[in-house]
Amino acid sequence: MKRSAGILLPIFSLPSPYGIGSLGKEARAFADFLRAAGQSWWQILPVGPAGAGDSPYASASTFAGNPCFIDLDQLAEKGLLTAEELESACVPDQDKIDYAALRETREPLLRKAFSRIGGDEAEAARAFTGRNPWVKEYALYCAAKEHFNGAAWFDWPDEALRQHEAGAVERWRVELAEEVAFYTCVQYWFFSQWEELKTYINGLGIGLIGDLPIYVSLDSADVWSERREFLLDSQGKPSKVAGVPPDYFSEDGQLWGNPLYDWETMKANGFGWWIRRVEGASQLFDAIRIDHFRGLESYWAVPAGAESAKSGTWEKGPGMDLLGVLTAWFPQITYIAEDLGILTDGVHALREASGLPGMRVLEFAFSGPENAYLPHNYPSRCVCYTGTHDNDTAAGWYANADSRERAFAEKYLGVSGQEAVRMALLRCGQRSVAELFVAQMQDYLGLGSESRLNVPGIGLGNWRWRLLPGQATLELAQEIRDMTEIYGRCESCPAADAASEEHEASAEDNAE
Repeated sequence: MKRSAGILLPIFSLPSPYGIGSLGKEARAFADFLRAAGQSWWQILPVGPAGAGDSPYASASTFAGNPCFIDLDQLAEKGLLTAEELESACVPDQDKIDYAALRETREPLLRKAFSRIGGDEAEAARAFTGRNPWVKEYALYCAAKEHFNGAAWFDWPDEALRQHEAGAVERWRVELAEEVAFYTCVQYWFFSQWEELKTYINGLGIGLIGDLPIYVSLDSADVWSERREFLLDSQGKPSKVAGVPPDYFSEDGQLWGNPLYDWETMKANGFGWWIRRVEGASQLFDAIRIDHFRGLESYWAVPAGAESAKSGTWEKGPGMDLLGVLTAWFPQITYIAEDLGILTDGVHALREASGLPGMRVLEFAFSGPENAYLPHNYPSRCVCYTGTHDNDTAAGWYANADSRERAFAEKYLGVSGQEAVRMALLRCGQRSVAELFVAQMQDYLGLGSESRLNVPGIGLGNWRWRLLPGQATLELAQEIRDMTEIYGRCESCPAADAASEEHEASAEDNAE
């Protein structure tokens, strides 16, 4: 990875008239903004169907796309939705997502579109299934879950289906054929739109960085259809679940509740499930951030039923057995190790053995001169962030920092005051020796804690912040570009002016 810069903005945070960001024209407009700003990377969060707490890290599938991200305008262009139906889906511009409203309105709209598909569209969806075998299991899982009134798969009344017995699976696939076809078509729409968007983004010279959450949800198509890969009893229940011990974010630790992997079984079959998983992610992203990298060295296992993560214990992870397989199978992928949290010599050794760049977070840096997150202590092979999706915004961090941390930051950065420190943090990251510098979009906008994406350990109210129309201005893009060029992260780009003109024309069209 050469010296470069990027911006972190989830798909759901994009502007749109329909209550949540999508894969449509606003995504292309933001890509134009990145190009004009001299950025080489757009970092997003997982794009699967959101799960508990509306979290992108608690998805019902590691392979599927979020139906809410499907661009409704493109469906209307195909004649699948009417102008009146689009109008009914419009909501006033707001900087927070109303997930309850989306759950009530979005699926019925997609079902209307599905009811109107013609032969060519249906044939294309069937061809999509042939290229993506995972969708057969995912679509049946969704259809069965709908049929059984939303029950988790391990509570379905048909024991043979719970056990994923071949006969029961085929019988229910026929019984629920119409629902299976609907959920298949939705995924076809998502991935068709994603492919077009990614082609556009890459055509601007911008790469997409996506997340690969280390764990998957217990109630998911992945665990239901491939239970042998996980540590579960005969009824599909785990004896231990995932989490992290008490740390910076929570004095009780974080009890995630995901099932743990059966690493011995996975190793015996050559980590085939992980190979398929990363192959799927490689179709979406140009670089993959391996979430909770330290869990590949040792992971925190918490007894099922525990009230907090405090009672967990460390257990040995797969280490280079897994990472060696993934890097050998997919040498074209740029990986980033999310090596945050409680790090040991073993974690550092694993990262070095893998050759992956680790992460440095400026908001963690200001405890003293020896802090590894201070730029003067960086190795060049790392990725610097002002903060990640789990952190406050830069302005919010400064406002909430304790007096010692704030005083050290002001001395280190040579400025004082919230606005001056925010800008100094951005310059500090840009001029560091890190190969890649990434800032949250909120940090360039100067937004406070009200615009934070996630507060770890808090189950509700996260993943809601949205960019408002008109915030990603050409003036801001030029300001970011100037900073990026000064610190050698912006390649000379003759197409930048054309991208800016295209962005300006798009903005004018939107205003009309």
